[in-house]
Amino acid sequence: MALKDSLSQLKDTVSDTVRDKTSAVRGADLGRKQWVFSAGFAPSQSTGAEPEFTSRNTLCLLNTSAAPVCVSVTVFHADREPVGPYEILVEPQRVKHQRINDLIEPEAVPLDAPYGLVLDADGPVVAQLLYLDSRGGNLAVSHLNPVPLD
Repeated sequence: MALKDSLSQLKDTVSDTVRDKTSAVRGADLGRKQWVFSAGFAPSQSTGAEPEFTSRNTLCLLNTSAAPVCVSVTVFHADREPVGPYEILVEPQRVKHQRINDLIEPEAVPLDAPYGLVLDADGPVVAQLLYLDSRGGNLAVSHLNPVPLD
């Protein structure tokens, strides 16, 4: 009987620990305040129905904190000065997917040209860049991971 009681107690302890860790992660402010993406490119050509199959880059932002986070984006180009800031609000404990094609103010991000992004946020976020290319009639999708900053 003692072994059964010990196993039951161990099971309860493990369950409590997992529940505590899960709650801690859910309420944590995960991410960083700065992110860098060096490989942006949004093609102008697409194949298929719009807007679902429009070729694009999408900035995927995750805010796990209890407060809204404002992300300022600066776009760097190969042949001209950087442009920005573009401001994106990410609500508390939400994800925000922002198409780069839809960034208009202060000016539209040019298509068919390479660019890089620098993100500066007023709170920690997790960031990733999604690339969807439907130019050739086939669908190519890739997730671009950011350059780590120390």
